Amino acid sequence: MSITKDTSLVKNHNFLISAIALGVILNPLNTSMITVALPEIKKEFLLTSKDITWLIASYFIVCAIFLPLIGKISDFYGRKKIFLLGLILVSISSFAAPLSQNMLTLLGMRAIQAIGTSALYPAGIGIVRSCVKKNQNRVIGLLSVFATTSAAFGPTISGLLIHLGGWHVIFYVNFPIIIISAILAIVFIPNDKAIVTETFKWDGIGIILFSFLISFWIYFLQTLKSGLNVWILIGSLALTFLFYFFEKKKTQPFIDVVFLKENSNISLVYIQYIFATLVFFAMLLSMPMYLQSVLMLSPKLTGIIMLSLSISAMIITPIATRWIEKSGYRIPLITGVIIGIVGVILLMTIKHSSPLYWISIVLSTVGLSNGILNIGLQTLLYSSVSVSESGTASGLFLTSRFMGNILASSIFGLMFASGVNDINKDWMTIILIVVSAILFLGVLYITKEKSVVNTTTTNF
Repeated sequence: MSITKDTSLVKNHNFLISAIALGVILNPLNTSMITVALPEIKKEFLLTSKDITWLIASYFIVCAIFLPLIGKISDFYGRKKIFLLGLILVSISSFAAPLSQNMLTLLGMRAIQAIGTSALYPAGIGIVRSCVKKNQNRVIGLLSVFATTSAAFGPTISGLLIHLGGWHVIFYVNFPIIIISAILAIVFIPNDKAIVTETFKWDGIGIILFSFLISFWIYFLQTLKSGLNVWILIGSLALTFLFYFFEKKKTQPFIDVVFLKENSNISLVYIQYIFATLVFFAMLLSMPMYLQSVLMLSPKLTGIIMLSLSISAMIITPIATRWIEKSGYRIPLITGVIIGIVGVILLMTIKHSSPLYWISIVLSTVGLSNGILNIGLQTLLYSSVSVSESGTASGLFLTSRFMGNILASSIFGLMFASGVNDINKDWMTIILIVVSAILFLGVLYITKEKSVVNTTTTNF
């Protein structure tokens, strides 16, 4: 699938980028806004704490499954069509979710929302790679900034809206974004045009196996804080091997496991992104609880301090993008990991008596690392993947992010199961130091042949 040439694209590419950027923020925005609404939803539907956690976990599961699937579909059927379809699905869920009379209905609407938002990023990246030839990496970096910013401000926006009109209002905030994005997309994104006779073949069994595989692993990780469930672990491993050997024999697999095996660098990019996300999200989860429970800060002051984590990532992203354009991937990515290791080690210095400015400095250090790693790993991936497979590649990239989120929440649950205090925070820090060390070794390996910008691409 390609894009028809349109002379207006040259003049109005900023509107095209704006349409995609607005669509891209819907996923992280709706991921983070719901966290503030959980207490009210729990109270209204008379739920247990275990029940309410699945409102977030189910969103992660659906996104992890549908991101690579919709990314692959967009590569075949057209990125603009899939992008607009994603906006429609988010509209339906945003209208119906506030009307939910029970938890099951709300879960269903959140699932539709997850499918819709999962369509926007892979389709959007495919459009950028097809239509934007000048400063393409900078545009991808800009989209990363939008995603980071929306995730950072999601809880703040949600808190204000809930104060004004209850948890139902957080879904309505999507409509202005959807409407503007849809209008810009219809007008300024060129229409899709098929250039190949090849048709999309649904790998139904592969999709089902992948869905069960992701669900089992996420369930296993989510329940680790209650103890090791051996049978779920065995089931997860069995499904992993079954999925691999089934997809290995397919001529048009849902996930090309043979390609991933033969191109270890691309596979390792996904793995490194899991680790990078794990460190960032573990800080995003644990520090608000620590600041309020140990330092006894107010939610408002906690929110202000936590912004240093995301704002630093947002500021460094465009700088890192230009750095990568000039010097290649190796030095920026290695620098990003080293900054992250320093930041995580400095986390050990934070105690109940630490001044707030020092906590902000530590969080900012980790944020700088995440900003560099996020854009660096993303552009490194696209330098090795053909434009025609951008949707599939970006879908798997975001699936890696959700796996990192789930791992981080599992570590958070395990480390703070006995309470939030300095000792448990330090144990979590030790785990993050180990993860950062593994990330450092991985980055050394995947960038050994990427010391200069490589523009060659491979079919995914």
